[in-house]
Amino acid sequence: MKLTFYGGAKAVTGANYLLESGSTKILIDCGMPQGESESREIPDFLYDPHTVDGVCITHGHIDHTGRLPQLVKKGFSGKIFSTPPTKKIAELLLFDSEHVLREHAEKEGKQALYDKSDVIKTFGLWETMYYGREFTIGDFTVKLINAGHVLGSSSILVKAEGKTIVFSGDLGNALMPFLKGTEYPGNVDYALIESTYGDRLHKDVEKRKDLLENAIEEVSARGGVLMIPSFALERTQEMMFEINELVEHKRIPNIPIFIDSPLAIRLTEIFREYMSDPVYFSEAAVKLVKEGDKIFDFHGLHITLRSNDSKKIRSVPPPKVIIAGSGMSQGGRILFHEKEYLPEEKNAILFIGYQAEGTLGRAIADGAKTVKIRDEEISVRCEARSISGYSAHADQAQLMKWAGSLQGSIKKIFVIQGEEAAANTLAVKIRDELAIDTKVPSSGESVVL
Repeated sequence: MKLTFYGGAKAVTGANYLLESGSTKILIDCGMPQGESESREIPDFLYDPHTVDGVCITHGHIDHTGRLPQLVKKGFSGKIFSTPPTKKIAELLLFDSEHVLREHAEKEGKQALYDKSDVIKTFGLWETMYYGREFTIGDFTVKLINAGHVLGSSSILVKAEGKTIVFSGDLGNALMPFLKGTEYPGNVDYALIESTYGDRLHKDVEKRKDLLENAIEEVSARGGVLMIPSFALERTQEMMFEINELVEHKRIPNIPIFIDSPLAIRLTEIFREYMSDPVYFSEAAVKLVKEGDKIFDFHGLHITLRSNDSKKIRSVPPPKVIIAGSGMSQGGRILFHEKEYLPEEKNAILFIGYQAEGTLGRAIADGAKTVKIRDEEISVRCEARSISGYSAHADQAQLMKWAGSLQGSIKKIFVIQGEEAAANTLAVKIRDELAIDTKVPSSGESVVL
């Protein structure tokens, strides 16, 4: 087998791996690089899409799916495989991404990467597979197992030539409150492991709900606004689940809490569709649902689907909480609220996820005193807080546990999907503590397995 790293090497985003055996070529993920300006040039594929026989998708995030319509536009006509929830999630995210890319292209007088017709063609090629069931693509036998990251997320095991390789995808945080946990792959010869948090631990996992409670209480007490930039997929639903429990147990004041993200609202409907299914949801969450708990609903919750409703949030006096996309403040309705509320000291912004280099969220989290939002200089006087325990990614200890489960049969682990320092740190730790050969590949590098 030959493996080539076309994205996700020494970078968190843009996962894209080509695996070849005999006359068969498959891709694992086809993601969009993120964290830079959305108007940047996306290079053409360094392989011929016509020659690719199939694509296996780990999960629906745009940094793992975002270039699929471009792949189809350039000639790919094989099959795309994922779990059923991943397909439904990806459909919402890719149509949303097409809209964003088109707006940026029109603003700059350029042609968009793809259009709606390409997205529609993409889903005409998409088939769903359940966890644990093997299927074939040419010379490859493939199986999906639960990665525990977001709803429907998978690690992908591929067999050919008497060897097995596993692509971790993004691995989940072990203390996700409602999804089933990560499934370990068993005996494999080679592995690709993500390393987003390869050099750090989630220090506040055990007390993250207490920290969320404190943030809401303290900002409320001073009559402020708490902004929570949140990814539409998983993080917003996790916030809704956690706040539901805080409200039910009267642990926070009775103040308005706005979910101001049309995409998150639509994605939550997918979560509701599966929340009684023990294949995807934890035993505890399924039990709550069966007992009648509306785990994504609570008193004081306001859903603002229409833009007019979003604009009216400004007229609601503080204290209030606003949860809006995007999670790294790179677009979406959170920008409107940041322009309004960043300059006031009584307000706060709470980061509950990874902030990639080059993003507005990273700048604010790192202490910038002024930021540019839609060509306007905005003062940052509000308090900035972070709770790393809400990350949907495994931290270093959890990554080491996953890597450790491979001891005995594994020949080499490739450390990917992390900034270079994080990837190198994890690679050294795996090599030193687990005595497993590791490599941090470069973009475009090929290896023969």
